[in-house]
Amino acid sequence: MNNHDSGRLDAKGWRGIDRRSLFRNLGLMTAAGMLPVTDALSAPATPEHNIYESIGVRPLINCQGVITIIGGSLMLPEVRRAMDEASNWYVHLDELAEAVGKRLAELTRAEWGIVTAGCAAAMTHATSACIAGADPEKLQRLPDLTGLKNEVIAPRYCRNVYDHAVRMLGVKMVEVENKQEYEAAFNQRTAMVYMYKPNQDFGLEVLAPIANQKGVPVLVDCAAERLTIPNEHLKRGATLVAYSGGKLLRGPQCAGLLLGRKDLVRAAWFNSAPHHAFGRPMKVGKEEMMGMLAAVEMWTKRDHAAEWKQWQSWLEHIQARISKIPGVTTEIIIPDTSVQPCPRLRVQWDDGHLGITAGQLEKLLFEGDPRVVLPAGSESGPEDNHSTITLLPVMMSPGDETAVAERLYSLLSKPPKTALPPAANGPGAAVAGQWNAHLEFVAGSADHTFVFEQQGNEIRGTHKGSFLSGDLHGFVEGDTIRFKTSQKYEGSYLNYQFTGRVLGNTIQGEVTEMSTITAGEYGQARWSAQKHLYIEPIGPPLNGA
Repeated sequence: MNNHDSGRLDAKGWRGIDRRSLFRNLGLMTAAGMLPVTDALSAPATPEHNIYESIGVRPLINCQGVITIIGGSLMLPEVRRAMDEASNWYVHLDELAEAVGKRLAELTRAEWGIVTAGCAAAMTHATSACIAGADPEKLQRLPDLTGLKNEVIAPRYCRNVYDHAVRMLGVKMVEVENKQEYEAAFNQRTAMVYMYKPNQDFGLEVLAPIANQKGVPVLVDCAAERLTIPNEHLKRGATLVAYSGGKLLRGPQCAGLLLGRKDLVRAAWFNSAPHHAFGRPMKVGKEEMMGMLAAVEMWTKRDHAAEWKQWQSWLEHIQARISKIPGVTTEIIIPDTSVQPCPRLRVQWDDGHLGITAGQLEKLLFEGDPRVVLPAGSESGPEDNHSTITLLPVMMSPGDETAVAERLYSLLSKPPKTALPPAANGPGAAVAGQWNAHLEFVAGSADHTFVFEQQGNEIRGTHKGSFLSGDLHGFVEGDTIRFKTSQKYEGSYLNYQFTGRVLGNTIQGEVTEMSTITAGEYGQARWSAQKHLYIEPIGPPLNGA
């Protein structure tokens, strides 16, 4: 074989060597010590061999559920095998999309399906398809919506932080409260109806027939829901449904599904990578496509009843262990929700009796060993002096229940002494009035304004940002000021947590949290503020006296 021939692809896509020979050669290389027997990606996760700890990142036990910020879910073995197998070959992605679409349709009983780069990408591609279809001129125009359909109707209760994936096309979100407003919202600019967690009173049974009559597609965001077959949302009149592949399906973390009407789903594919359109950056590879298909195949074969029993047994094990602690009450609850459907363990105690709050417990679990993460914001209000935490087993692994039970028992039966906050240095500093603030982010800065109203140590008021405004609430203890603010934008709420030191007419401090739904989502920032000093007016009083 000459050098030219060695670069030629054979019928199987290999360059001058058949697959069997390749694996034989790899085996010889391993035996000769040229390759490790197991590499870091295929070796089981053990305390002695963990790819994350090799770079200084500590893994955790997931009692929070299918949350992207902590990795979503663990891929099924069948998914990993499918992705590994897919990585050994070249294929034409359009041909692969057609074959995968056909198989997804067979498995899910939807008209068609595509694999996307997560649920958010599925929502974006669906929106593109509803605006531009598969018209090449319109595809190239996006996100310039001049002359194109540019409105998406959404019930107000459906607005959420994730609908940014729809808004990123530049569409106008038209919020409606009731059927009358909904019917009046349709016009020639309406591209789509968007829904999230449809309810019974103002859900698909009400909205879908009207949209279908007007020829407007309905998209339902089902990211963390169970995949029902046949699909319950499509049966109730939805046109398209989007799922996360890295959540309950336990497929590739960076994969999702778009299912529904064949022409629109196929158009969504042409709006996505590898095609040169708006969705090009949201690329999904052949490995994710086959891994996602394997996840759906397994979904139809998994014993979901047995999984539920296993989840419940894990919670019962934890419950039996920590129920022995005086003052701790537990309850296994079955929530009526389609999102993260699983049993939950609710644990409650009296803060004063045990000497630890839910917030302190969550922090100790997250920072301890083993490292355990719970759903955030479990702590009850101070008025009842009780704390509550909730554990979700849906993403736990066998053996986690023992580790979690022992860790909880240790912390709740003998809570460690926590450092008390420094005593207030006299009465709270006077901060009432307007303050002109400057925030320094990881990159960039902004000028904001605070207006404080003070009653004793408590402060309330308004936080005005660059273009948003919202309420604030907090306390001044000595020269220390702490307050939280919330600003609404579209379906999102920006939540800030400020701490600082009052020095006369100036404040210096940190923004310890900037988030929408996840603590610290946008990192931290420094802030300083200068009190606005009002100048006495010059001239006669306004009343002419």
